[in-house]
Amino acid sequence: MFTNKHVVIALIVGPILAILAWIGVGQIAGEKAAVAVSGKSYPLVEKSDCRYESGHCKLENEDFKLVLRLEQRGIDTVLVLKSVHALEGVLVSVAEPGSETTPSAMRSSDAENMEWVASVGKLPTPPQRIYLVASSGGVQYFGDAATLFIKQQE
Repeated sequence: MFTNKHVVIALIVGPILAILAWIGVGQIAGEKAAVAVSGKSYPLVEKSDCRYESGHCKLENEDFKLVLRLEQRGIDTVLVLKSVHALEGVLVSVAEPGSETTPSAMRSSDAENMEWVASVGKLPTPPQRIYLVASSGGVQYFGDAATLFIKQQE
């Protein structure tokens, strides 16, 4: 069977054509990235580092990226949010899914409004999630993240 040159060529060319067809369909029918429109809101995707004790959690939507981490500043435990874009404001709350909570405003800790902090009373536990809304350029980005990324103090 493998002595026939037509079979050998088909075994080589077939997978290449399948990959090219997959890429072509993605280019033609796939979702195109669009510029965020002022006044609209867009979801943030929780990245995989939020689901294990990595020390930080990334939330993204195309080129809009946020990084969350917990820091000990003196006697205070704070949630720190860093952004690649200047933010106009951030609301955050830590709660269990399905429970009602009032979000609190984070405060900017640098002149460029790219780092924001909020004091947390006690260390969030794994069933709890971090819910946030960040505003940049008149656009709201919303998302939630697991609290598993927080390295537990031993």
